[in-house]
Amino acid sequence: MRKGLLISVSGPSGAGKGTVLAKVKEMNPNAGNSISVTTREPRGEETEGVEYYFRTKEEFMKMFEEGEILEYDEFVGQYYGTPTIPLQEMSEAGQDVLLDLTIAGSLCLKENFEQAVTIFLLPPSMAELENRLRGRSTETEEAIKARLATASEEITQASSFDYVVVNDTVEDAANKIDAIIKAEKCRYIRNIDIEKEMN
Repeated sequence: MRKGLLISVSGPSGAGKGTVLAKVKEMNPNAGNSISVTTREPRGEETEGVEYYFRTKEEFMKMFEEGEILEYDEFVGQYYGTPTIPLQEMSEAGQDVLLDLTIAGSLCLKENFEQAVTIFLLPPSMAELENRLRGRSTETEEAIKARLATASEEITQASSFDYVVVNDTVEDAANKIDAIIKAEKCRYIRNIDIEKEMN
């Protein structure tokens, strides 16, 4: 059975990763999602294995040390990581998986999984990125300037990715990512077994 693709989208804050990936998911309803592991407590109706996998900090670090967490970030004193076993299981079953990862996370995925496809999502311009960040009306002027400075640094890493997609509109960006997924499935290296069966 052909392995499913692990399609990871990264980019600066404000590039629209979540919105674009939601649209790509509509186009690929059978694609799986990567559920993060976190050390924070469940909130409200959150369920184990649905929103997150909930672990203690000791359990989390043990998983990381044993290679069960691909990469992780710390936010407000809590850890959030990408578990490797569910990715392996879905891919081995032939299911594609859509991931929204940090830049470091995408590059780590690319290094560890031959079926990884990394996509860097860019805003149309830095001016538009600033407009989007200001449009959220959720952050201070200082925080916006910090995000823009970080974005300028992050964009220099786009060359390490397999593809670059500019998010002019959600529809257009999602269509491009969907086209990338279709093209990757047609690559010769992913279809060697089919050729062998026909000989």
